[in-house]
Amino acid sequence: MGAAAAAAAAWLLLLGAAACAQREQDFYGFKAVNIRGKLVALDKYRGSVSLVVNVASECGFTEQHYRALQQLQRDLGPHHFNVLAFPCNQFGQQEPDSNKEIESFVRRTYSVSFPMFSKVAVTGTGAHPAFKYLSETSGKEPTWNFWKYLVAPDGKVVGAWDPTVSVEEIRPQITALVRKLILKKREDL
Repeated sequence: MGAAAAAAAAWLLLLGAAACAQREQDFYGFKAVNIRGKLVALDKYRGSVSLVVNVASECGFTEQHYRALQQLQRDLGPHHFNVLAFPCNQFGQQEPDSNKEIESFVRRTYSVSFPMFSKVAVTGTGAHPAFKYLSETSGKEPTWNFWKYLVAPDGKVVGAWDPTVSVEEIRPQITALVRKLILKKREDL
């Protein structure tokens, strides 16, 4: 291969990498498998506010968080807001069950109506790319269950909180972002 061909090949590789990076420059550029095994483009949530949470069924924070998350979904969703829940077994092995068992438990126990995804890793080399993005852009990586990331309608992270911060404490920020989105949509009509 000549120098010109090598340069052209390198240029094409760079263009391809740039295109990939551009597609995933925000949270909604990723895909995830839902709790029933279907691949979902997170882009379907673009234009809405999302609270992305790594959840676990057997954690000391489970009861308080699931009840508050479901109330938030009921009050603000699903047209302008969604909780997006990602079960994770990385912290204390507190999400040991299968996706089917997890879904059954949260629907039966907490009447969960928000989108649930398949169990993922949220830290380390095997972390789901969407969580790598959330951690890198917020500067906050999950260290336990129920980390919460607030994602704006454009896919940018606007806040991150550990599980000791209750959903009620961050509700005013979420509500303000949803209100701002609704007002903007009304202005655009």
